[in-house]
Amino acid sequence: MADEIAVTTTATGPASEAWVLRQPREQRRSRVKAERGGGVRRKWSQVVALLLPVVAGLVSFQAGCRAEQQWPLWQHYRERFLDSSGRIIDHSGGDKTTSEGQAYGMFFALVVNDRKSFDQMLRWTEDNLAGGDLTARLPAWKWGKAEDGSWRQLDSNSAADADLWLAYDCLEAGRLWNDDRLTKLGLVLADRMSHSEISLIPGLGTVLIPGPTGFHPSPDKWVLNPSYMPPQVVARLRQQLPGGPWSSVLEDLPVVLSQGAPSGFAMDWVAGDAGGVHPSSSPDVLAQGKAGTPALGSYDAIRVYLWLGIADRDTPGVSDSLQAMPGMAHYLAGNATPPASVDNSGSVVEANSPVGFSAAVYPYLLAMGEQKAAKSQMDRVDATLDSATGLYGHNGDYYDQNLVLFAQGWKEGRFRFDRNGRLKLKWR
Repeated sequence: MADEIAVTTTATGPASEAWVLRQPREQRRSRVKAERGGGVRRKWSQVVALLLPVVAGLVSFQAGCRAEQQWPLWQHYRERFLDSSGRIIDHSGGDKTTSEGQAYGMFFALVVNDRKSFDQMLRWTEDNLAGGDLTARLPAWKWGKAEDGSWRQLDSNSAADADLWLAYDCLEAGRLWNDDRLTKLGLVLADRMSHSEISLIPGLGTVLIPGPTGFHPSPDKWVLNPSYMPPQVVARLRQQLPGGPWSSVLEDLPVVLSQGAPSGFAMDWVAGDAGGVHPSSSPDVLAQGKAGTPALGSYDAIRVYLWLGIADRDTPGVSDSLQAMPGMAHYLAGNATPPASVDNSGSVVEANSPVGFSAAVYPYLLAMGEQKAAKSQMDRVDATLDSATGLYGHNGDYYDQNLVLFAQGWKEGRFRFDRNGRLKLKWR
């Protein structure tokens, strides 16, 4: 029959007889199709079962990359110093705000992937320190309560260290968050700095001056701040703007740092002229006509050790600069804490420093091979943790927390810089 198929099967057993199973063709086709479909479904089910854990892991990993990273010190710092508008408030300094504080805060927010806080701080900075447009002007360095009771800019001069970190923050945030607007803003800021905060000193080289005005007391003399020039940040701008002045700034930085530290201790301020670099009193003191006042290494200079310590040793100039500054390492081989201030001869002016100083020298001491001294300094930091506030030091001062955040974040591997200053983060 045309619509039937015969299947002959030989059976073995007691009867040992053959039988013929006759079946309609359409039923046969349906049964074969069903068997095939069931096999495919079973195979796909097995594949899905194998892939589910992998997919779940990838989703979890991606979600972890997008989520804010837990960093207790940053959370406590944010609660204490960052208000809802995006302003970092220095409570120990009359509730003032500085462009430096805003730039540091943005860096720490980037380290933990806190996009909300980053954007708030950037917006406040632009609106209140830059007249609403950071592409048109560099931010004023100081904002607070004026004598007439109003809250406003107190000094419209920009601060090069803050501008440098702000440009860096935007460049790296643009790269890490894939936001081209932030990248372009970082480039604009760095370019504007190159026109207003860079000088070529005859006989010395290209340097970053602390601000557009107030640091050029005579035609042949400039006053510089060594802590305003973290080499890893300058290196990143060099890479991003290869046609700018940043290569020259980075190449000449070791000269500024080494000649400005004749006793092996970093100084707060140095003067540069055709004869080189030498320690100097501050611009304010010079403006008062007190040129003979001794130069000091103190609250500004402590950051020189910090920047060198957390930089990649292969960043140009870092190793040479470390070798030129052995004074602090030698001092801490025989003393428990860093000095609060030293003069340009290396003599201690004030011995007892706040806890932030110990945090700042921790990476530097490791870079100098002084592991025992480094541990002692971090032990001191850890011993000052206030369990009630989550901050460090007796008063939880703003500046101390910034120094501890840099040192602790680096120690815990939350961030690193490569030789070109490119930021490497735990969440990426």
